[in-house]
Amino acid sequence: MERNFEFYLKEISQNFQGWDFSYINNRFVESVKEWSYHSLIIPYLLQSKSLLDMGTGGGEFLSILPFPSKTVATECYAPNIPIAKSRLQPRGISVISLEDENKLPFTDGQFDLIINRHEYYNASEVARVLQPQGCFITQQVGPDNDIMLNQMLGAPNPEDYDPNWTVDFLANQLADNGLKIHTKRSLKYITRIFDIGAMVYYFKAIPWQIPNFTIELYKDKLYELHQKIQKKGFLDIESQRYLIIAQK
Repeated sequence: MERNFEFYLKEISQNFQGWDFSYINNRFVESVKEWSYHSLIIPYLLQSKSLLDMGTGGGEFLSILPFPSKTVATECYAPNIPIAKSRLQPRGISVISLEDENKLPFTDGQFDLIINRHEYYNASEVARVLQPQGCFITQQVGPDNDIMLNQMLGAPNPEDYDPNWTVDFLANQLADNGLKIHTKRSLKYITRIFDIGAMVYYFKAIPWQIPNFTIELYKDKLYELHQKIQKKGFLDIESQRYLIIAQK
């Protein structure tokens, strides 16, 4: 196999912390989406007095937002906790480790704004800790996100793959718990991969996409994709996102 292919496979040994994909910037690029989650939440943040950020990762995204003085972040992935605390606590943000994602350790009506980017949530718990007239804004990853990679590699679907997990399903869950749906959108867009090393790094960062992924198990298929990228210059895959804005 080609020497540069073997070089790219070493990307799996690169360190990944929090939710920081800067290492593969310009090597793994998303096309322009129909909305910007960042831009959408800014007006809500500027009017908010109390904020809950669900699934803060390493706090990378929250740290660049104009958050209110009463801001709390949760995270359930243990390796991210110390990273988030070191980044957010000096700025006055409490970081709470969740042991049970279906039970939020907060009093009823504690927050007037809850944001959630790509994190699991329990609709009844979101409704419980949200203040009357408070808003919940979430961007979720659809079940068909990057599924082309699984298919190209002959890999099984992600462990939690569920084609019935639609934006309508999520919106109905929230509505059933007393929230009014203001925005409900779904889209598919292109993610362009420029080298096989960026793909390998990506699989390490999101191990749920291909369960039990190893280079040894998928090396031949990875080489086939590497050759396609070398010939065309890139590989395009389809990504999927949902957006819901709801109010109590």
